[in-house]
Amino acid sequence: MEELQKKEQILQEYLKNLRSVLVAFSSGVDSTLLLKEAKQVLGNKVIAVTIKSNLFPDRELNEAIEFCKKEKIKHIIVENNELEIEGFSSNPKNRCYLCKKQLFEKIKKVAEEMKINEVIEGSNMDDIGDYRPGLKAIAELQIKSPLRYANLYKNEIRELSKKLGLNTWNKPSFACLASRIVYGEEISEKKLTTIDKAEQFLLDMGLNQVRVRIHKDIARIEVLPNEIEKIAQKENRERISKAFKEYGFSYITLDLDGYRSGSMNLFKND
Repeated sequence: MEELQKKEQILQEYLKNLRSVLVAFSSGVDSTLLLKEAKQVLGNKVIAVTIKSNLFPDRELNEAIEFCKKEKIKHIIVENNELEIEGFSSNPKNRCYLCKKQLFEKIKKVAEEMKINEVIEGSNMDDIGDYRPGLKAIAELQIKSPLRYANLYKNEIRELSKKLGLNTWNKPSFACLASRIVYGEEISEKKLTTIDKAEQFLLDMGLNQVRVRIHKDIARIEVLPNEIEKIAQKENRERISKAFKEYGFSYITLDLDGYRSGSMNLFKND
């Protein structure tokens, strides 16, 4: 715990030296902690910006709005259509780079207009080990990553969030809906909407961490290993199959390996 306190102190000192920040805020575990810490250190010299996009469910945007209201943080919502980015819809393996580059260019313009010193985002040390082309865009645009600077890992971020009384301390991890589609398979608004509906259906069933991965007309469902038995029960199987077929899937499968972050990276062409 002493080491975690030291990391938090490093984080706070780093934020203090930035003087004023625009926080890329998704309402996820990482960006919520970052925004909370920035608010505590910098007060009204903190502004949150959230992207309204087809890549993120409305529930995430609504949570971001509510958090900023509660914490009395100035909140800017920027609309974005990633499908208009050249090359994005074809879903290349550097899709995340294309998206992050355009997204943070927009956010940097907001910071300039608001006369804010730095733009910061919530990637952590666990993100370094996975295939994350978006981090290249963040580096190129000189976006600051305070959680990585403080050497914070996901489990530590959850621990600090719990200490600060943040409801997100045990919130399931989330990634943009495009990450559910195999590299090289076209991304469309219809597919993104279908994924959102399918995952919301599973969440409404009481499942905790879910992903619905698309392989053409096949839905590959990932849930936590301890929830596989629940989803495999006859009544639940039949409910899911009926709903997913209504959404347009021909085949509905359950991944026996369970949920794992970045599992679509297994299907990228090197």
